[in-house]
Amino acid sequence: MTDPGTTTAFEAAGEGAADQAAVTHHTYDVVVIGAGGAGLRAAIEARLRGKRVAIICKSLFGKAHTVMAEGGIAASMGNANPRDNWEVHFRDTMRGGKFLNNWRMAELHAKEAPQRVWELETYGALFDRTPDGKISQRNFGGHNFPRLAHVGDRTGLELIRTLQQKIVSLQQEDFKRTGDYESDLKVFHEYTVTELLKDGDRIAGAFGYQRPTGELVCFHSAAVVLATGGVGKSFKVTSNSWEYTGDGHALAMRAGAKLLNMEFVQFHPTGMVWPPSVKGILVTESVRGDGGVLKNSEGVRFMFNYIPEVFREQYATSEDEGDRWYTDADNNRRPPELLPRDEVARAINNEVKEGRGSPAGGVYLDVSSRMPAAEITRRLPSMYHQFKELADVDITAGPMEVGPTCHYVMGGVEVDPDTAASAVPGLFAAGEVAGGMHGSNRLGGNSLSDLLVFGCRAGAGAAAYLDSLAEVPSVSDASVTSAREDVERPIHNSGGENAYTVHQELQQTMNDLVGIIRKADEMELALKKLHELRDRIPRVAVDGRRAYNPGWHLALDLRNMLMVSECIAMAALERQESRGGHTRDDYPTMDENWRRELLVCSLRDGEVRLEHQGQPSMRSDLFDLFEMDELKKYYTGDELGGHRSDAPPRTQRGTEDAGDEAERSSTTVETGGDPGGELTGGGA
Repeated sequence: MTDPGTTTAFEAAGEGAADQAAVTHHTYDVVVIGAGGAGLRAAIEARLRGKRVAIICKSLFGKAHTVMAEGGIAASMGNANPRDNWEVHFRDTMRGGKFLNNWRMAELHAKEAPQRVWELETYGALFDRTPDGKISQRNFGGHNFPRLAHVGDRTGLELIRTLQQKIVSLQQEDFKRTGDYESDLKVFHEYTVTELLKDGDRIAGAFGYQRPTGELVCFHSAAVVLATGGVGKSFKVTSNSWEYTGDGHALAMRAGAKLLNMEFVQFHPTGMVWPPSVKGILVTESVRGDGGVLKNSEGVRFMFNYIPEVFREQYATSEDEGDRWYTDADNNRRPPELLPRDEVARAINNEVKEGRGSPAGGVYLDVSSRMPAAEITRRLPSMYHQFKELADVDITAGPMEVGPTCHYVMGGVEVDPDTAASAVPGLFAAGEVAGGMHGSNRLGGNSLSDLLVFGCRAGAGAAAYLDSLAEVPSVSDASVTSAREDVERPIHNSGGENAYTVHQELQQTMNDLVGIIRKADEMELALKKLHELRDRIPRVAVDGRRAYNPGWHLALDLRNMLMVSECIAMAALERQESRGGHTRDDYPTMDENWRRELLVCSLRDGEVRLEHQGQPSMRSDLFDLFEMDELKKYYTGDELGGHRSDAPPRTQRGTEDAGDEAERSSTTVETGGDPGGELTGGGA
């Protein structure tokens, strides 16, 4: 394909040129929406497979929300403990998601994460090292072994820096070949996509605008990869950056894709709670992974009172045992501060509710009494700086005040695990915008490896889809005109609703009525309020024109946030149990029958519809990785008949072959940089 630049298809045809002259048109093989870890890895893979790729950034290149990820990348490389392998990682992921995960996604993720980390090192990533020179790996909640490859507590920043470096190196290669750095891989900074365009049932392109100038733009492309992240800005207290307005989720729904598991919203247990100006900013799980403990206002390490029955065998029941685990993990159980995030968040919420919280409405996270000051500043430099600058708190001398904050949505676009393809031909999704991988709750560290594994697969899937096309779908004049009218409507409205007022009401509704603890009557009220807000959004009006107009940006984001919020509230009301990131005060326990039910949202005639869908059965060899006693806590009796209960659990194998397993099972994707076969893992 060639890029016609600013010459529009309409002008070339002599039809409607006057109306469409302000729309700039570009043509690419693959358009990647989002420049975080998933988007950049997808773009790299598509480019390595010979496709011309456009990357669309909502913010500046390098400022994607991925840079805020701190703890590390979960991958079973076995560097810190040779007993770790992909099977243990798979088991931990399924257990963390309360067995609602798409098992195939969890399998691919566990197998391929080590290869993706080693690959990052070949791109130039500078990981922290073990004494013998391997990539260092730290403990994290829900992981059976120290598994997170890290760069201090700023791993996401290093991941983005490294992938950017790879993008630049590919552009330098293109310059040598074509004389143009951007001939085959171009980044469009500060652009927002407002609509996906279709030719029949197939993706044909995307419509949007440049944020600073308001310039309208149409991308002609038969393959679009969504890598837009999450939905946190629908909530009042969130660790998410301003970009997370549910764009990809809503774009996919309007294009005809389905969203699943939207009721599962993760509230990270540790966000800042004081001062109010920084409330919700993330406090990395690395603090607890490196020995930090949670205490209430009475000085009690309360997490020992909140170990669920399903995890009781894996976690210490005394402070002495929990503390010994840090130096002798083989002979002691891990402390309950490292339970999965949903369990810790609920425990903190309950302590505050019962009057044992801190003055600012959180609890205390203390690392100052656990290690020397110099060690804290070495291991947690970003956290030290964050609290010193934003809260005037020295974490080497005293505790932090923390509380739950909206952090991650487990739900997203339903995709094929192997190709990351949605049900809409030509539409792919990876990262937080895709659903299924994490089930009802994501383990810390699995996000960054998820970005890499399925970003790679999305880029490969998009390239393979393009190779299969007999003819390329085209963008129609009518679809561009319709998309343009939608974008300009808030500017042409007069005397209507204020975008900031509507957004504030939306956030308050979700925070108060569909938050960390949910009740039927509150969610019914939330849906009523959301429907009222939906009726008001078409009347939102903004002053001024398109250029340099943040009110206009928010007005366009509102319909996405509203649509996603409806999906969350509808699914949360429907699921009558508590599981993972979904806690019902009126249905406080897990129901084994609900584990077999997926709730799927779609858009029909402009209305969000909710349907039940069966959970696919796990493949038998993976099913046998779990002991029967554990499965009984999650599965119905009739589902357990095929379990080989007489076989020894494969996850308990000796150490002699565990270290080799990650290497052998590193990937089933042939990457564009190694078309003859699989990449090999080096530099571990």
